Amino acid sequence: MSPPETPRLTELTLHRGSRVLEARFDSGEVFALPCEYLRVFSPSAEVRGHGAGPGLLVVGKEWVNLRAIEPTGHYAVRLVFDDGHDSGIYTFAQLHALGKARDANWSAYLARLAAAGYVRKSEP
Repeated sequence: MSPPETPRLTELTLHRGSRVLEARFDSGEVFALPCEYLRVFSPSAEVRGHGAGPGLLVVGKEWVNLRAIEPTGHYAVRLVFDDGHDSGIYTFAQLHALGKARDANWSAYLARLAAAGYVRKSEP
């Protein structure tokens, strides 16, 4: 029995004003992925680290936005953030997984911030 296939990404739309990347899949699922969320959960080794565990706690990205979205083959995109971070390759499967787990991931991230004593900044 083979594992279920990840839905295919059909469209990415960046909403610059709200700093949200909208990802649509052929399953009908649509995920609104804030740029801050994508930045702090980057699949790059810089953020994820080189081993198991939660990776680096990235802070201060409340107003980060995307400068560019670059296709990488037929399976991924490279997101270029306006803070200079550009080393994360987001596969379509990773974008789907980030969308599905957004609420749980975000809650865990906020808990890590609180444990570290970091207070998120309000709008500038």
